[in-house]
Amino acid sequence: MHRIDVGELLPILQGFRGARVWVAGDLMLDEYVEGTVSRISPEAPVPVIKVERRRHCLGGAGNVGHCLAALGARVQLCGVVGTDAAGGKLLDACAEAGIDASAVGQKAQWSTTCKLRVVAQHQQLLRMDWEDVQPVPDADAGSLIDLLRAGPRPDAIVLSDYAKGFLTPWVARQLIDLGHELGVPVLVDPKVDDLGVFRGATVVTPNLREFATVAGGTIPDVHTQQFADLVCRHRDEAGLGALLVTLGDRGILVCAKGGEAVAIESTTRDVYDVTGAGDTLIAALALGLAVGADLVTAARIANTAAGLAVGQFGTATVTLDLLVRDLRRRPLNATLAEDELKHQLAVWRLQGKRVVFTNGCFDVLHAGHLALLRKAATLGDVLVVGINDDASVRRLKGDSRPFTPQDERCALVGALDCVDAVTLFSEDTPLRLIELVQPAVLVKGADYANKVVVGREAVEAAGGVVVLVELVEERSTTRLIEKAREQG
Repeated sequence: MHRIDVGELLPILQGFRGARVWVAGDLMLDEYVEGTVSRISPEAPVPVIKVERRRHCLGGAGNVGHCLAALGARVQLCGVVGTDAAGGKLLDACAEAGIDASAVGQKAQWSTTCKLRVVAQHQQLLRMDWEDVQPVPDADAGSLIDLLRAGPRPDAIVLSDYAKGFLTPWVARQLIDLGHELGVPVLVDPKVDDLGVFRGATVVTPNLREFATVAGGTIPDVHTQQFADLVCRHRDEAGLGALLVTLGDRGILVCAKGGEAVAIESTTRDVYDVTGAGDTLIAALALGLAVGADLVTAARIANTAAGLAVGQFGTATVTLDLLVRDLRRRPLNATLAEDELKHQLAVWRLQGKRVVFTNGCFDVLHAGHLALLRKAATLGDVLVVGINDDASVRRLKGDSRPFTPQDERCALVGALDCVDAVTLFSEDTPLRLIELVQPAVLVKGADYANKVVVGREAVEAAGGVVVLVELVEERSTTRLIEKAREQG
């Protein structure tokens, strides 16, 4: 997991509000018919849906615009719809979301793409599509681009390609060249076999399946250097500023010109629906670049936003407030002051998380510590580690200790993937901290088998358990220090 310092990101995230983004591409209307299933039809072996709700959402490029608006951006949409009922509903949805649709063309000869999904118990049972895929004439698309050009200058341009006819090679070329003329980043979510169509784009964001098609089918394992080299080669051949491949639950790979490929791991989430995750990612990525963030930083933010999107059902939008709150819950090194820890514990309890607690000085971090912490993490959902501050270590171990200052000890332990939060305590025992945390599991080393475990009574009285973990033989801070002294 890549932890993010939200303090450093706040100026970037605050810049999202009011940033202006153009979104051009294939517009769709998503309709959801939702209900419950309690029986099978007597007419045919199909479930009978008792309909409880029908709703309409912006889809395709429209959903990208909606994601941007939810993150605080001012959005102008460019595309085409028909004069049919779906087209009217789509424009109404734009107005409701605060999206400028003045560059959306509406003509009788165009048919609005509409996708209807039938859903029961949060499971999609059926999808029906209405679409008439045909290229939009250059003259019609050009007049819509002129409407964009006549308005306020954007901070970024997004091309959302769903292969429905609007983003022809000619339209893509016009918009990429316009981005160069205006000096703003141009981002593309592609649905083509030849990425060269988007030559000159700042960044193109295919998913793994789309990239495999571009690469000719068979690709190396995504965790290998061979895969990174392949992505970089296709970036260069297509003449792109950067190629960012989304890898689903394996994160994303960023390959920018002039730099090494960077892999960003996904954050573990409960996945309810991947619909719209790519739209959320490119929206957050565009805003990051629009306000001046470097590509990798923008990609980390976008990866977090996409992870939040898959935790929601249907065509989902992630708000700026939700994104900031989520980033705040994952600080750079997991070190939390006591008031921050109280807040985080409340969040975890609301989420039904099983909290594990252990403590120690962790003066010289070694393999025994690592084994204990990893085992402790397997006993619940989140692991909180209490660390003695420098004054309490001196009282317990003598004036020559600690060797490592408290801030460094917190940073080292908090950097471990198995640790979710670290906090300092100043008392000789962690009793007060244990009473604050109220863990479901209190972990100590097996050397406490015949000793009093501080906090046992408080934990067990609250329904928790104490677990003693076997220690790694011949691994302790005291032994390491003695060995170092013997060797001079």
